[in-house]
Amino acid sequence: MDIWSWICELPNSDEWNQSNSQLTFTLASSTPIPNKTNYSSQYQSIQLRAERTSQLEVDDLICFSVYLVGFNDDEKKAVWASDACPLSSETPFLPLVLQLLQEIVSRSPTAQDSTCPRSQLQRLKPEPVSWILDSHSPESFSGFFNLVFLTRLFWICACDAPADVGSFFFRSLLAPNIETFACRHAPVLRNFLVAVGTDVELCFMRTFGYMLAKWLILRDVEVGLRSLTPLPSKNLGFSYAVESHGLWVLKGYAPVKSMQCMQSQGQKCIFPAVIEAKESLLKYALAHQQLEAVIQLEYTVQFHENFIQVNARVDNLRIHVATLGFKKDIVNSDEDNFLNEKHFPSRIRVWVGPEVGASYVGGLSLGRSTDNVEREMEMQKTLKGSSGKLKKAPKVKAMARMATKSKIKNWRWDQDVDGNAAIFDATLCDNTTGVEIATWKPPRGGGGGGEIGLNLRRRYIGNGRPFTKSGGLIFAGEEYGEGVGWRVSKEMEGSVLKWRIGGQVWLSYWPNHVTTSYYETRCIEWCDEVDLPLLPSKITIS
Repeated sequence: MDIWSWICELPNSDEWNQSNSQLTFTLASSTPIPNKTNYSSQYQSIQLRAERTSQLEVDDLICFSVYLVGFNDDEKKAVWASDACPLSSETPFLPLVLQLLQEIVSRSPTAQDSTCPRSQLQRLKPEPVSWILDSHSPESFSGFFNLVFLTRLFWICACDAPADVGSFFFRSLLAPNIETFACRHAPVLRNFLVAVGTDVELCFMRTFGYMLAKWLILRDVEVGLRSLTPLPSKNLGFSYAVESHGLWVLKGYAPVKSMQCMQSQGQKCIFPAVIEAKESLLKYALAHQQLEAVIQLEYTVQFHENFIQVNARVDNLRIHVATLGFKKDIVNSDEDNFLNEKHFPSRIRVWVGPEVGASYVGGLSLGRSTDNVEREMEMQKTLKGSSGKLKKAPKVKAMARMATKSKIKNWRWDQDVDGNAAIFDATLCDNTTGVEIATWKPPRGGGGGGEIGLNLRRRYIGNGRPFTKSGGLIFAGEEYGEGVGWRVSKEMEGSVLKWRIGGQVWLSYWPNHVTTSYYETRCIEWCDEVDLPLLPSKITIS
């Protein structure tokens, strides 16, 4: 599906004439199927139509519309129309792109725990969108536009069309083009998100996550759809990395259900054919969640006489599990408890370093290799005796007491290496037993994990909780201050190197407010490149 190329060729199309002012692009169509009532052929399709008109014989305009054909006994039905696009403009289709983006932002599902009263975004400014259009070729912009158009079409089919249109959209349009949403290294989308800012970015990524979560649930329920549309080889969702003001920033988004299942209670982390109603509600709620991660490393460059020192340290790790959907008034408090269950981060692994095979790095120094657990030892001695004139020898009693105290934190930090890449590893441990949550499996019939499962209940309240009140996690540089360093050849001075940065995040689910034996752990991996400018300033360290 290449909608953008078709749109760009419209102004020069030979098919435009006075008798034919409309051109049609078929987005999806079904093969003729027997009708249940009269067994006649029924053809269904979703079409994008372009209509060319003239305004006072001065300027030619193109308007686009989406039509449904063959649904609910309606031969043709228009469900969406665009603003007019003037062909005389340098960017004639900027109004179309801007309208699609604005309508996606205005309909985006927000995280249900959002409390900011001014979180409603204003209208998008045309300057960033115009810059994206002008700075990319039609070939590179095509994939971005397809993604945007599919997303807007999702809201049309889900909210503004008959019920069977939504099912048709998932089977015939989204499923064949699901690889569009596995674009981890799409430069146009990355540049767009950087240009429009974080608030708009969240609106887009939560819309993508909501749509993909619906598709993944439908794929699990319908066996035929699961066999016809295997999951993409790349991660569903999106990640990108940038260098900005002395920081390397990696952002990643992924619907939780699209993450690789590492372990679970049940079969392959999917919806089984027959399950209890409450467990079905729980899995439905867990499927409407999205991982949103920000990995932020601070780096410095020091120029010495014979080498260049590059240092990096963790500045911020922010992991948030957003609940995708729209707020609803729930009368049943028991149902509300199931819908409020969510995954939590149980392990974070971050790596950073020069590109593989780089010969200009002379050495890598770590801050520490392991974190030894603190132990406090107490020893108490008590001596009892008697003295004086006794017929027998005096009796002396001695008693010694020794106690050992261990301090175990919720999170354990380690450093490691992989070639010239440094690894920062944070693992959630049970604060009483020290068991790593991401890899621990409860015993069969343990009723939700036994003592460790009980320790994880009410994990978002209390003084010693390992997460924020909203269920997220934030690590600042002060909590993990040790950094790493590389010695780079002096010959690389004045160049801009490519440095690789990546991360793995594990999310686990254990019962919190509800009683269930279900648990699971999922994992996702991102990797990208950032710039390392080795441009000396006026001040040089000797």
